[in-house]
Amino acid sequence: MLEKLTFPIVDTHLHVWDTGLIRYPWLDDNELLNKPYLLDDYKRACGPVNVERMVFLQCEADVRQFMHEAEWVESLAESDPRLQGIVPWAPLEHGDAARADLDVLAANPRVKGIRRIIQFEPDMDFCLRPDFVRGVQALTRYNLSFDICIDHRHMANTIQMVRQCSDVRFIIDHIAKPDIKNGLLDPWREHMRTFASFPNVWCKISGLVTEADHKTWTREQLKPYIDHVIECFGFNRVMYGGDWPVAYQATEYPRWVETLLWAVEGCTEDELRKLFRENAIAFYRLG
Repeated sequence: MLEKLTFPIVDTHLHVWDTGLIRYPWLDDNELLNKPYLLDDYKRACGPVNVERMVFLQCEADVRQFMHEAEWVESLAESDPRLQGIVPWAPLEHGDAARADLDVLAANPRVKGIRRIIQFEPDMDFCLRPDFVRGVQALTRYNLSFDICIDHRHMANTIQMVRQCSDVRFIIDHIAKPDIKNGLLDPWREHMRTFASFPNVWCKISGLVTEADHKTWTREQLKPYIDHVIECFGFNRVMYGGDWPVAYQATEYPRWVETLLWAVEGCTEDELRKLFRENAIAFYRLG
């Protein structure tokens, strides 16, 4: 199946971390992931998959170290030119006061967007707080996009947030994390159609395997979700993401690439290039 990729791809969702340098509290109880995962490890994990460019996504470091994380990743990019995009964390809930941090982050040309995870907030209305909305709206001043990281329970409220931010470019990480393990499709499908109705919202096909059963998932279980996302957004507003090493809990890197290739087997060469390369370069303004 990998032979269908006759061109190098762009991975829009890469995590790397060094637990000896930066603290990641969420890793404390995860034996597999609670160790350094670095670019050399990523290269080995990719195996035969030819990744030409990568976008780093913040990894939920201790909030006191978010700027340190961005600086550390920038130092990695200087030695590996394939790392062309950085999407750090920023305290957007501070509203107008977040601009001081955004000034610093946006001064780095590799910083392409911000991810402030909504999913982990105990308040389901977090993304609708006026200060948070103002923080998201401020991204347009810096030409920065916003990565939406939610699960399916947060979709309705996040749609209300997006309605208030028509000038911001959004991308939904991990297709909004539907409950694949239990085969639930609704109301996720309806909400995804609503997201797709906004021309400023794109969707990242990533992270599906970790929403399924890590040990027993099959490509047939994932296909209805992939099909629906492509039906909603078309091939012009979707893109591939590897979600390494988080996805390593459920799959080897090449297996996920092969699964997605199988799911879109009937697409044209042009559509395949959009999914695995061209859309990512356009959305994240790479190279």
